[in-house]
Amino acid sequence: MDGDLGDFLRSRRARIQPEEVGLPSHGRRRVPGLRREEVAQLAGVSVDYYIRLEQGRGPSVSDAVLDAVGRVLRLDDTEHAYLHAVARPRKPAGRPAAPRVRAGVQSLLDSMERTPAFVLDQRMDVLAWNTLADAVFGYGRTGPEGRNIPRHVFLDPGSQDFYPEWSAVAVQCVAHLRVLAGHHQDDRRLTALVGELSLKSDDFRRLWADHPVRECAYGVKRIQHPVAGLLTFPYETLAVSADPDQSLLVYTPEAGSETEERLRLLGSWRATPVQT
Repeated sequence: MDGDLGDFLRSRRARIQPEEVGLPSHGRRRVPGLRREEVAQLAGVSVDYYIRLEQGRGPSVSDAVLDAVGRVLRLDDTEHAYLHAVARPRKPAGRPAAPRVRAGVQSLLDSMERTPAFVLDQRMDVLAWNTLADAVFGYGRTGPEGRNIPRHVFLDPGSQDFYPEWSAVAVQCVAHLRVLAGHHQDDRRLTALVGELSLKSDDFRRLWADHPVRECAYGVKRIQHPVAGLLTFPYETLAVSADPDQSLLVYTPEAGSETEERLRLLGSWRATPVQT
């Protein structure tokens, strides 16, 4: 994903006006936000050094410089971590082994009888799921490509009906994929996924160019299920400690809610063993 560092820095300096950091604006500017020389001045580095950083030619850049640039650009914690990741791309590793979900993790999923839950990897592929997740999302009835969250959101023509708040879901999806891409720049399959989505989806291409960076570890997701109707799920993301590239997502309906009742009925209709 060449150019990510420069694109990210340009997008972040474009959102800061000179007067916000105590600099004169000098009238109308050709492009919005701070100039490169102004970022360099405020960060305490030479203009040439900052230009080389923005061009991706600074692999040995120090933490102190990245931290200074991050402060000037007012990066939040997630954006700050992303800056460090893309400024120091890792060397490509050997061909990775196919991801596997440990039997103990699958047993944990199966024990969650009232909550849809599933495991994601660093490409947002769904690796494992429980009965209710299959009932809600249909993971057991589709192939591996259909179990990739970004592909479902941007390439499945039914996704905009499935997610009533599709625009917000799309932004969250791209923002989280940006975080993952920053930390896994050596993952060729992830790079290929971004390329595929960029070619096939105008919405993805536009959002990716905006460079949103945000972890979506918790929140509320609303789903218009074709059988059960509207389902509202607070969700939490938990790390699988023994497998750092895997995370467990749990969708927990509020006790006594209409979603809980609809989910109970849906589960009774689909109470069959999950095949993975």
